[in-house]
Amino acid sequence: MSKKNEQKREAWSAYLFLAPYLILFLVFIVIPVGLAIMLSFTDFDSVNFPTWVGLKNYISLFTSDAVFMQYVVPNTLKFSLIAGPLGYILSFLMAWMLAQVPKRSRTVLALVLYSPSMTSGVAMTVIWKVLFNGDQTGYLNSLLLSWGLIREPVQWLQSTEWLMPVMIVVTLWSSMGVGFLSMLAGILNINQELYEAARVDGAGRWRLMWHITLPAIRGTIVMMFILRVGGILNTGYEQIFLMRNDLNVARAEVFDTYIYMRGIRQGQYSFSAAAGMFKSVVGMILVIISDRVAKACGESGIY
Repeated sequence: MSKKNEQKREAWSAYLFLAPYLILFLVFIVIPVGLAIMLSFTDFDSVNFPTWVGLKNYISLFTSDAVFMQYVVPNTLKFSLIAGPLGYILSFLMAWMLAQVPKRSRTVLALVLYSPSMTSGVAMTVIWKVLFNGDQTGYLNSLLLSWGLIREPVQWLQSTEWLMPVMIVVTLWSSMGVGFLSMLAGILNINQELYEAARVDGAGRWRLMWHITLPAIRGTIVMMFILRVGGILNTGYEQIFLMRNDLNVARAEVFDTYIYMRGIRQGQYSFSAAAGMFKSVVGMILVIISDRVAKACGESGIY
């Protein structure tokens, strides 16, 4: 009897420790998501009580809104299909190169490379807007003019031609930290005797990377791939929203800014909830598909 009481006491202690997290998860994740799902099937203007409209908002999203199909979907896919693979490759290359330097220098460089991920998006955007300023005082324009590479300042943030490359550069710089650290941790945990044996056989750095490093961190690579595929529609809200203006809105309108503008600015809460749910469902489906593909290839997947 005493043993059962002790087990119950341990169970209650465990629940007590979990309670703060479970409460926060319920309040800030479960309830909002549930309300968003219900809201997406209603017509709500923040004044009148929501009225049930079924799939009307979802149908309107694809049939009645030209902005969504003409700008939002193409811009988001273009951004994600370029920034996603580039960020993935750069994370590995930076981690691989950093693993080659001595430990003390590696620690300092790792902190430097990870620092953008710990910096406020607003603060970073202010810095980048100064760098990409469209007149001669902009650092990039000033540098290119002094080198004779351009004859007049480039309107980086006003031009629809240059805005997308600028957004991709800013996103890569600010979001590479987490993936980079995961790759670095995996590389540093590889048995060094494998490298030593390969060097004895005459293998160079590229062969070491291809035949030892990549196979050894295959699990980390697959996990990051699944997570990146699931977040393919996540473009980063703060930087893009702060860089958008009336001149570049055709290229700056992505899922996150579109949901904000329709929901908060225009008060179409139900419509923006439907757009948000569509984005979440697509992400979830992509995660499931990529996880199944990983398991079919002999990997463990994420669940």
